[in-house]
Amino acid sequence: MEKANIVEFKVTGRYALFSDPINRIGGEKFSYQVPTYQALKGILESVYWKPTIIWIIDEVRVMNLIKTQSQGIRPVNFSGGNTLSIYTYLSNVEYQVRAHFEWNYNRPNLAKDRNENKHYIIANRMIKCGGRRDIFLGTRECQGYVEPCKFGEGEGAYDNYGLLSFGLMFHGFDYPDETGKNMLTARLWTPVMDNGYIKFLKPDECTIKRELSSMKPKIFDINNFSGLTEFVKGGRDN
Repeated sequence: MEKANIVEFKVTGRYALFSDPINRIGGEKFSYQVPTYQALKGILESVYWKPTIIWIIDEVRVMNLIKTQSQGIRPVNFSGGNTLSIYTYLSNVEYQVRAHFEWNYNRPNLAKDRNENKHYIIANRMIKCGGRRDIFLGTRECQGYVEPCKFGEGEGAYDNYGLLSFGLMFHGFDYPDETGKNMLTARLWTPVMDNGYIKFLKPDECTIKRELSSMKPKIFDINNFSGLTEFVKGGRDN
């Protein structure tokens, strides 16, 4: 499939918290300076997703200056006590995102749902509507907003900044339903921002990986996926 199904959108929010999920066990949370591949993929899946497709995040553009703000948070403590944790958020964020979808060939039972025009049209319609589900920027308390944009248009805070490396960062998860392996794996990489633009490696191009736990893919069939009714019962999938 060629990248004729590219979508472009802008996501904004007052706060964002893009942290490494592997290190979220402790009480303190500190955001990365830029969004992770997995966070942007999650945002796009909240806008529109079907098990037939896999969203690939191609590129992100950082529009606003990278600023942080720390807040004292009282997390839920089931054992009692009066714990105070410090969460460090990004503030006043805006990103332009370019992405495309590819077919999930690990789900052959959904082959008849591989209608590129249908998914492309619905995805763009959902971007205009702000998404099918609520948008969160890394964590639930950070509400985000999605709208269409032309990727690369407008003035960004880092347009003439040059190169900026962020060191080793979390990239995303390899889920069993996308890889065909019964294993949840975390990917790491070393992103570099070039004048505000970060081009992401595709998941299969990441060489630094860590296996986390065994996991089986979720089964989608006529009982829990309405898209199959279009082909089995002659219904219509919207």
